[in-house]
Order: sequence, then structure tokens, then C-alpha cells
Amino acid sequence: MVGTMASARARLPPVRGLAMGASMAGGSTQWRGRSVISKVVSLLDAFTPATRELSLGELAQITGLPVSTTYRLASELVAWGGLERAGSGAGYRIGMRLWELGTLAPPGETLRDVALPFMQDLCQATHESVHLAVLDGREALYVDTIAGRSAVPVRSRRGGRLPLHATGVGKVLLAHAPAALLEELLEAGLPRYTPRTVIAPAHLRRALAEVRRTGVAYAREEMSLGSLSVASPVVDGDGAVVAAMAVVLRAGHGDLRRLAPAVRTAAISTSRSLHERARFGGPLAVARTRHGGR
Repeated sequence: MVGTMASARARLPPVRGLAMGASMAGGSTQWRGRSVISKVVSLLDAFTPATRELSLGELAQITGLPVSTTYRLASELVAWGGLERAGSGAGYRIGMRLWELGTLAPPGETLRDVALPFMQDLCQATHESVHLAVLDGREALYVDTIAGRSAVPVRSRRGGRLPLHATGVGKVLLAHAPAALLEELLEAGLPRYTPRTVIAPAHLRRALAEVRRTGVAYAREEMSLGSLSVASPVVDGDGAVVAAMAVVLRAGHGDLRRLAPAVRTAAISTSRSLHERARFGGPLAVARTRHGGR
């Protein structure tokens, strides 16, 4: 739990001059003058795939809020449905009300609705897992995933986020993102997830240039050992890249280059469908990729 809490804490503003556990009662001075909304957001942001259930004390420690404030805000969120009490009654988890609101977000759902038939065809043709992702901030946000017959264990999931430089979809999105995004990532340093992760700036620049030239990106055990992927861009009617589609398979289970034409065809078909929807007045709610902080 300590490791996962540290990970969650890293997503929040830094707490200066605060020792571990020092603010369990009084809270951190970082919140002086901050709005109630920012405090509520910090509570919700404490939950991650690794921290799906948190106690009151853990929420206070991760956010730096006083326990009394944490309890009051969490209780109001429970009453509204944004949080719910865990089965044991000693903790909190994300509530169904947030899921209901999430389904109303147009970019992911409209894109998913258009892409899903082509993703299903691609999965049926290759028998491999198929992923669809968009650029959000400095990460690839997974809009949908379909598991193949022999799905390889991967870190991606619908609604999950993964780094751009270590995934096939991420490379596609990064290759077509504003140049400033790549510079920001390089300046911050590229994390190495496996021995095969591309972290050398010159190597990554060459790889992205190749993606722009060929319309295909490859990731070979760069995010997870034993996992390969090939991805291609999905574009809107103006030619802007709005998403990336990929096939993910086990290492040694197939030839990435032989799968590339099928992935490219599915992505192009999705692009044409998006264009047709916009052309005939349909609700094309695919947001332009977002660069910058969340």
C-alpha cells in the first residue's frame, strides 16, 4: 500500500515541508486559500487502478487535507453518489454516479461507437487484442479494448492511461502531436519500463519520423515484456489525427509487419466513417487531441 499511495501522491501538488504522517490531523498548508472544488478533485484523484479502495486516513495522507475536512467532503460525495462506502464500511471507493457522468462524455463514446465495428472485424480477422486510444495531456488514454482469443497480459484497459513513448498507439499519437509535446517529454526524461524501451532522444525522433512516413508504429516489448503491438492513426475529415488503433499480441505469436496492413485498413475505415458522419451532419464529437496538463 505504501508504494501505491506514493504513486497516487505524485499526481498531486507537492507538499513542501511536510513529513510523512505529519498532517494527519491538521492537514498541509498547501490547501490554504484553495477552493472547495480543488479539494474535492484531489480526493477523487487519489483513486487509481492500484488504489481502488482507500480508508479515511489514507485519503487524508494522500491529499494532505485535514482528516476532518476529508471526512466532511467524503461524506458529501457519498451522499451524492460520487463515492461509496466499501463493503467493510472502513473505506471508500468511486461511486456509480461518476460512472454515469462518464458515459455522457462525447469524445470517447462517439469515437468508440464509430470505431467499434472495425475493431471487432480486426479482432476477428487477427484473433488478437485490439486497442483504441486518444491523446490526453502527456499520455495515451484508452477509449476501448477488445481481448483476443489468446490475449496477452497488458497494462492497458478501457479508461486507463499509458506513456506515449513505450506503446504503439502512443507513438502514433506522439508522432502527430505538436512538436512541443515531444520536447517536454524529452526534457522530463523518458522512463524505461523494460530493457527494450526506447529512451534515447535520437532513436525516438527517428522512430516517430518513420511513423509519419509509413502510417504505422511498432512497439516491441517496450511497455511489458512479451507484448508486441502495431498501431495506425485514425484521422478526422480535416486530416487531423484524433486517435490510434492497434493490435496487441504475444511475442512470437505473429509477425507484426504482416499484421500492419490489416491495422492500417481498420484505422482508415474508421477515419472514413468519422468523415462521413461529419459530412452528413451527424454528431461528430471527437475532440482534438489535448496537449498539456490534465
